[in-house]
Amino acid sequence: MAENTTGAESGAQQQPAGNPITIHTQYIKDLSFENPNAPESVALQQQPKINIDVDVEARTTQDQKLHEVTIKINVKADVGDKVAFIAELQYGCVVTLNVADEHRLPVLMIEVPRLLFPYVRKIIADLTADGGFPPLMMQQIDFADLFRKKFAKQMEGQPAGNA
Repeated sequence: MAENTTGAESGAQQQPAGNPITIHTQYIKDLSFENPNAPESVALQQQPKINIDVDVEARTTQDQKLHEVTIKINVKADVGDKVAFIAELQYGCVVTLNVADEHRLPVLMIEVPRLLFPYVRKIIADLTADGGFPPLMMQQIDFADLFRKKFAKQMEGQPAGNA
């Protein structure tokens, strides 16, 4: 007796099996904390002005099986014309993806950083606290918006169907 499948069932059978994202390892690539005006800077009486720059980079290994994703965070805190502290972190991971090729870049640049962010946030909070300041608790980052801004120029030149 022949099996009869509907279009939905056959479509489900064509989906890749397994986890879409597998994180093999996570690591600190680079970590730096500068407190150039200590000890005066740690006894600050006023709230510092904090500037946080975020970037995400992704690269694929030569065999096309593994991907490295790196979140770069640069924090500078100023009080008046003096630097209170500078913190820099590059936090990376190695992943494999089980997604269609057209989804690979957005997954690497949005979803993987979203999974890494809690670790980045904790490292920055601990780093600033260990540097003598209150822990800096970073707000959630909109990695989708960061992705759109980073790749807007590339996507502008493409027809609407490929954007």
